[in-house]
Amino acid sequence: MSESEEHGVVLAAHDVTKIYRMGDVDVHALRGVTVGLRRGELMVLLGPSGSGKSTLLNIMGGLDVPTEGRVMYMGRDITAASDRELTQFRRDHVGFVFQFYNLIPSLTARENVALVTEIADKPLDPRDALELVSLADRMDHFPSQLSGGEQQRVAIARAVAKQPDILLCDEPTGALDFKTGIKVLEVIDEVNRTLGTTTAIITHHAPLASMADRVVSLADGRVHQDQSNDTKIAPRELSW
Repeated sequence: MSESEEHGVVLAAHDVTKIYRMGDVDVHALRGVTVGLRRGELMVLLGPSGSGKSTLLNIMGGLDVPTEGRVMYMGRDITAASDRELTQFRRDHVGFVFQFYNLIPSLTARENVALVTEIADKPLDPRDALELVSLADRMDHFPSQLSGGEQQRVAIARAVAKQPDILLCDEPTGALDFKTGIKVLEVIDEVNRTLGTTTAIITHHAPLASMADRVVSLADGRVHQDQSNDTKIAPRELSW
């Protein structure tokens, strides 16, 4: 068993640097970031726009590769994986929720979720996944018939229907108003508690940190702070 597994770390970035070449200029999105995601926790990754949050999430989720450093999943170095192996890693182990819902307009909520369950090893029934996000009564509706918050909840149902080990959420409330955003955060919190899904939420919105088990703050591509949250509160108690 690796040291990471002994400490309950499921997914970890080790000294990760990401440099993008833009013309003659090197842009450093990440500068030697080391951070681990522990089994069953809900972590908030906090920082302003341009701090490297999305880049880190994409690298840890196998959507991008670092310029330097390693990403370890259950003791396995996924930065050494082939494109095919990374695709399998994402399919089998990671669920993604983005700011924009990416639903297929011509499919109902149930059909959007079923797209994922058809390729998963141990999926939830699409109806059960929609029940988890309190949308079973809307499962035969098309995205155009759903509000923004409902569409995001369908996106969450789609992400968790394959029962991933890890749920990575990139600004999941960024396109929503306060009241709707709270409902979406409640769903993510419920998934974390009910299914035990290891969850990371990235946001620039500091009050969301109050719902986390642990808060990691990024600034200028570096980890500024990494600390447990001893005063965790429910999403409905958040205010901003």
